[in-house]
Amino acid sequence: MNDSAYGNVPLSQLPADEKAKRAASFGAAASHYERYRPGPPPAAVDWVVPQHVGRIVDLGAGTGALTRLLTDRADEVVAVEPDDRMRAVLASEVPAARAVGGRGESIPLPDGFADAVIASSSWHWMDPLPTLHEVGRVLVPGGVLAALWSGPDPEGAFIDQARALLAQRPQGAGDTEAADAILTDTDRPLPTLEILPGVPFEAPEHEIFRWDVALTADDLIGLLGTLSWVITMEPDVRERILTSARRLLAELLGVEGDVTVDVGFRCDVWRSARQV
Repeated sequence: MNDSAYGNVPLSQLPADEKAKRAASFGAAASHYERYRPGPPPAAVDWVVPQHVGRIVDLGAGTGALTRLLTDRADEVVAVEPDDRMRAVLASEVPAARAVGGRGESIPLPDGFADAVIASSSWHWMDPLPTLHEVGRVLVPGGVLAALWSGPDPEGAFIDQARALLAQRPQGAGDTEAADAILTDTDRPLPTLEILPGVPFEAPEHEIFRWDVALTADDLIGLLGTLSWVITMEPDVRERILTSARRLLAELLGVEGDVTVDVGFRCDVWRSARQV
Protein backbone atom coordinates (compact mmCIF):
# COMPACT_ATOMS: atom_id res chain seq x y z
CA MET A 1 0.00 0.00 0.00
CA ASN A 2 1.24 3.51 -0.73
CA ASP A 3 1.28 6.98 0.86
CA SER A 4 -1.28 7.11 3.70
CA ALA A 5 -3.04 3.80 3.01
CA TYR A 6 -2.56 2.78 6.64
CA GLY A 7 -3.11 6.32 7.93
CA ASN A 8 -2.41 6.62 11.65
CA VAL A 9 -2.95 2.92 12.36
CA PRO A 10 -1.12 1.94 15.59
CA LEU A 11 2.26 0.33 15.04
CA SER A 12 1.14 -2.90 16.72
CA GLN A 13 -1.50 -3.35 13.98
CA LEU A 14 0.76 -2.72 10.97
CA PRO A 15 1.97 -5.45 8.62
CA ALA A 16 5.66 -6.22 9.06
CA ASP A 17 6.67 -4.62 5.76
CA GLU A 18 4.87 -1.36 6.56
CA LYS A 19 6.41 -1.21 10.03
CA ALA A 20 9.87 -1.78 8.51
CA LYS A 21 9.21 0.99 5.98
CA ARG A 22 8.28 3.41 8.75
CA ALA A 23 11.22 2.40 10.90
CA ALA A 24 13.54 3.28 8.01
CA SER A 25 11.77 6.55 7.18
CA PHE A 26 13.27 8.93 9.72
CA GLY A 27 16.59 9.44 7.95
CA ALA A 28 14.79 11.20 5.11
CA ALA A 29 13.72 13.85 7.63
CA ALA A 30 16.82 13.81 9.85
CA SER A 31 17.36 17.58 10.06
CA HIS A 32 13.63 18.16 10.57
CA TYR A 33 13.59 15.49 13.29
CA GLU A 34 16.51 17.15 15.06
CA ARG A 35 14.73 20.51 14.97
CA TYR A 36 11.23 19.48 16.10
CA ARG A 37 11.18 16.12 17.91
CA PRO A 38 11.53 16.58 21.69
CA GLY A 39 13.79 14.53 23.90
CA PRO A 40 13.07 13.35 27.43
CA PRO A 41 13.27 15.76 30.38
CA PRO A 42 16.42 15.74 32.53
CA ALA A 43 14.38 14.51 35.50
CA ALA A 44 13.58 11.30 33.63
CA VAL A 45 17.27 10.71 32.93
CA ASP A 46 18.05 11.42 36.60
CA TRP A 47 15.65 8.63 37.55
CA VAL A 48 17.40 6.15 35.27
CA VAL A 49 21.00 7.23 36.00
CA PRO A 50 21.01 8.96 39.41
CA GLN A 51 24.79 9.12 39.63
CA HIS A 52 27.83 9.30 37.35
CA VAL A 53 28.75 5.96 35.74
CA GLY A 54 31.46 4.59 33.49
CA ARG A 55 29.67 3.91 30.20
CA ILE A 56 26.16 4.49 28.82
CA VAL A 57 24.76 3.25 25.52
CA ASP A 58 22.00 5.26 23.81
CA LEU A 59 20.24 2.60 21.74
CA GLY A 60 18.40 3.76 18.62
CA ALA A 61 19.78 7.22 19.33
CA GLY A 62 18.30 9.05 16.34
CA THR A 63 19.76 12.54 16.09
CA GLY A 64 20.82 12.63 19.75
CA ALA A 65 17.94 14.15 21.74
CA LEU A 66 18.77 11.82 24.62
CA THR A 67 22.49 11.52 23.88
CA ARG A 68 23.16 15.17 24.66
CA LEU A 69 21.66 14.67 28.14
CA LEU A 70 23.99 11.74 28.86
CA THR A 71 27.43 13.14 28.09
CA ASP A 72 27.95 14.61 31.56
CA ARG A 73 26.61 11.49 33.31
CA ALA A 74 29.25 8.98 32.17
CA ASP A 75 32.92 8.74 31.31
CA GLU A 76 31.89 7.50 27.86
CA VAL A 77 28.63 7.64 25.91
CA VAL A 78 28.13 5.48 22.83
CA ALA A 79 25.18 6.29 20.56
CA VAL A 80 24.04 3.31 18.47
CA GLU A 81 21.95 4.32 15.45
CA PRO A 82 21.24 2.24 12.31
CA ASP A 83 20.42 5.09 9.90
CA ASP A 84 23.47 6.80 8.38
CA ARG A 85 21.64 10.11 7.90
CA MET A 86 20.35 10.27 11.47
CA ARG A 87 23.76 9.24 12.79
CA ALA A 88 25.50 11.98 10.76
CA VAL A 89 23.32 14.65 12.39
CA LEU A 90 23.96 13.11 15.81
CA ALA A 91 27.74 13.10 15.31
CA SER A 92 27.63 16.76 14.29
CA GLU A 93 25.32 17.90 17.08
CA VAL A 94 26.77 15.80 19.94
CA PRO A 95 30.51 15.40 19.25
CA ALA A 96 31.18 14.40 22.87
CA ALA A 97 29.51 11.03 22.22
CA ARG A 98 30.82 8.20 20.02
CA ALA A 99 28.29 7.47 17.27
CA VAL A 100 28.34 3.96 15.78
CA GLY A 101 26.16 2.04 13.35
CA GLY A 102 24.11 -0.78 14.79
CA ARG A 103 20.69 -1.79 16.04
CA GLY A 104 19.12 -3.31 19.10
CA GLU A 105 19.25 -6.81 17.72
CA SER A 106 22.99 -6.50 16.94
CA ILE A 107 24.89 -4.06 19.16
CA PRO A 108 28.52 -3.59 18.02
CA LEU A 109 29.98 -3.51 21.53
CA PRO A 110 31.76 -6.11 23.69
CA ASP A 111 30.29 -8.14 26.53
CA GLY A 112 29.90 -6.32 29.84
CA PHE A 113 30.64 -2.96 28.23
CA ALA A 114 27.97 -0.67 29.69
CA ASP A 115 26.55 0.34 33.05
CA ALA A 116 23.31 1.47 31.39
CA VAL A 117 21.57 0.98 28.03
CA ILE A 118 18.79 3.47 27.32
CA ALA A 119 16.35 3.54 24.39
CA SER A 120 14.42 6.80 23.96
CA SER A 121 11.39 6.67 21.64
CA SER A 122 13.02 3.75 19.85
CA TRP A 123 12.33 0.53 21.78
CA HIS A 124 9.07 -0.13 19.92
CA TRP A 125 10.95 -0.35 16.61
CA MET A 126 13.11 -3.24 17.85
CA ASP A 127 12.46 -6.98 17.97
CA PRO A 128 12.17 -7.40 21.76
CA LEU A 129 13.54 -10.90 22.36
CA PRO A 130 16.87 -10.64 20.48
CA THR A 131 17.26 -7.05 21.68
CA LEU A 132 16.80 -8.08 25.33
CA HIS A 133 19.43 -10.78 24.89
CA GLU A 134 21.83 -8.31 23.25
CA VAL A 135 21.31 -5.67 25.93
CA GLY A 136 21.86 -8.34 28.58
CA ARG A 137 25.14 -9.26 26.91
CA VAL A 138 26.35 -5.66 26.69
CA LEU A 139 25.40 -4.68 30.26
CA VAL A 140 27.49 -5.38 33.34
CA PRO A 141 25.71 -7.48 36.01
CA GLY A 142 23.39 -5.12 37.86
CA GLY A 143 23.42 -2.65 34.96
CA VAL A 144 20.26 -0.83 33.93
CA LEU A 145 18.07 -1.17 30.84
CA ALA A 146 15.66 1.74 30.36
CA ALA A 147 13.02 2.45 27.71
CA LEU A 148 11.61 5.97 27.45
CA TRP A 149 8.88 7.55 25.34
CA SER A 150 8.34 11.32 25.15
CA GLY A 151 5.61 13.23 23.36
CA PRO A 152 2.48 15.35 23.75
CA ASP A 153 0.45 14.18 26.72
CA PRO A 154 -2.79 12.58 25.41
CA GLU A 155 -4.38 13.56 28.73
CA GLY A 156 -3.02 17.12 28.69
CA ALA A 157 -5.08 20.32 28.59
CA PHE A 158 -4.09 21.20 25.01
CA ILE A 159 -5.25 17.86 23.62
CA ASP A 160 -8.45 18.00 25.70
CA GLN A 161 -9.25 21.48 24.36
CA ALA A 162 -8.47 20.54 20.78
CA ARG A 163 -10.57 17.37 21.05
CA ALA A 164 -13.56 19.32 22.42
CA LEU A 165 -13.36 22.03 19.77
CA LEU A 166 -12.96 19.56 16.93
CA ALA A 167 -16.00 17.64 18.18
CA GLN A 168 -18.08 20.84 17.86
CA ARG A 169 -17.30 21.28 14.17
CA PRO A 170 -20.28 20.64 11.87
CA GLN A 171 -20.48 17.19 10.31
CA GLY A 172 -18.97 17.25 6.86
CA ALA A 173 -16.54 20.01 7.72
CA GLY A 174 -13.70 17.76 6.49
CA ASP A 175 -10.10 17.84 7.70
CA THR A 176 -10.48 14.41 9.34
CA GLU A 177 -6.91 13.36 8.63
CA ALA A 178 -5.58 16.69 9.91
CA ALA A 179 -7.64 16.40 13.07
CA ASP A 180 -6.32 12.88 13.62
CA ALA A 181 -2.78 14.18 13.18
CA ILE A 182 -3.30 16.85 15.85
CA LEU A 183 -4.99 14.52 18.34
CA THR A 184 -3.12 11.26 18.01
CA ASP A 185 0.40 9.94 18.36
CA THR A 186 0.52 6.54 16.72
CA ASP A 187 4.16 5.95 17.66
CA ARG A 188 3.24 5.57 21.31
CA PRO A 189 4.02 2.00 22.42
CA LEU A 190 2.09 -0.09 24.89
CA PRO A 191 2.54 1.31 28.43
CA THR A 192 4.97 -1.37 29.54
CA LEU A 193 8.44 -2.75 29.03
CA GLU A 194 7.79 -6.47 28.71
CA ILE A 195 10.56 -8.65 30.10
CA LEU A 196 10.19 -11.92 28.20
CA PRO A 197 10.97 -15.36 29.65
CA GLY A 198 14.57 -16.47 29.48
CA VAL A 199 16.21 -13.05 29.53
CA PRO A 200 18.38 -11.87 32.45
CA PHE A 201 16.34 -8.92 33.72
CA GLU A 202 14.31 -8.06 36.80
CA ALA A 203 10.67 -6.95 36.61
CA PRO A 204 10.63 -3.33 35.36
CA GLU A 205 9.72 -0.23 37.32
CA HIS A 206 7.63 2.53 35.71
CA GLU A 207 7.59 6.28 36.29
CA ILE A 208 5.85 9.18 34.52
CA PHE A 209 7.20 12.72 34.08
CA ARG A 210 5.12 15.66 32.84
CA TRP A 211 6.05 19.18 31.77
CA ASP A 212 4.75 22.02 29.55
CA VAL A 213 6.35 23.48 26.42
CA ALA A 214 5.28 26.75 24.72
CA LEU A 215 4.93 25.97 21.01
CA THR A 216 4.04 28.05 17.95
CA ALA A 217 2.04 26.77 14.99
CA ASP A 218 5.33 26.18 13.14
CA ASP A 219 6.56 24.07 16.08
CA LEU A 220 3.36 22.01 16.17
CA ILE A 221 3.31 21.43 12.43
CA GLY A 222 7.01 20.58 12.57
CA LEU A 223 6.33 18.02 15.30
CA LEU A 224 3.57 16.40 13.23
CA GLY A 225 6.05 16.13 10.38
CA THR A 226 8.29 13.86 12.47
CA LEU A 227 5.68 11.09 12.75
CA SER A 228 6.53 8.08 10.60
CA TRP A 229 3.06 7.83 9.05
CA VAL A 230 3.38 11.44 7.91
CA ILE A 231 6.96 11.11 6.65
CA THR A 232 6.03 8.12 4.48
CA MET A 233 3.11 9.87 2.75
CA GLU A 234 3.34 11.02 -0.83
CA PRO A 235 4.52 14.68 -0.76
CA ASP A 236 1.22 16.11 -2.04
CA VAL A 237 -0.81 14.16 0.53
CA ARG A 238 1.52 15.21 3.36
CA GLU A 239 1.36 18.86 2.29
CA ARG A 240 -2.45 18.78 2.15
CA ILE A 241 -2.76 17.31 5.64
CA LEU A 242 -0.22 19.65 7.23
CA THR A 243 -1.85 22.66 5.55
CA SER A 244 -5.24 21.58 6.91
CA ALA A 245 -3.74 21.05 10.37
CA ARG A 246 -2.27 24.56 10.31
CA ARG A 247 -5.67 25.99 9.37
CA LEU A 248 -7.39 24.09 12.19
CA LEU A 249 -4.85 25.36 14.72
CA ALA A 250 -5.57 28.93 13.65
CA GLU A 251 -9.35 28.64 13.36
CA LEU A 252 -10.08 26.59 16.46
CA LEU A 253 -7.24 27.44 18.85
CA GLY A 254 -6.02 30.83 17.64
CA VAL A 255 -2.49 29.46 17.25
CA GLU A 256 -0.80 31.18 14.31
CA GLY A 257 2.23 33.34 13.65
CA ASP A 258 4.18 34.04 16.83
CA VAL A 259 1.31 33.03 19.14
CA THR A 260 2.27 30.15 21.43
CA VAL A 261 0.23 27.58 23.28
CA ASP A 262 1.37 25.58 26.29
CA VAL A 263 1.41 21.93 25.28
CA GLY A 264 1.64 19.31 27.99
CA PHE A 265 4.29 16.66 27.37
CA ARG A 266 4.60 13.26 28.99
CA CYS A 267 7.57 10.95 29.33
CA ASP A 268 6.95 7.33 30.34
CA VAL A 269 10.07 5.61 31.67
CA TRP A 270 10.60 1.93 32.36
CA ARG A 271 13.81 0.61 33.93
CA SER A 272 14.97 -2.89 34.69
CA ALA A 273 18.19 -4.17 36.27
CA ARG A 274 20.23 -6.90 34.66
CA GLN A 275 20.28 -9.85 36.98
CA VAL A 276 23.58 -10.47 38.76
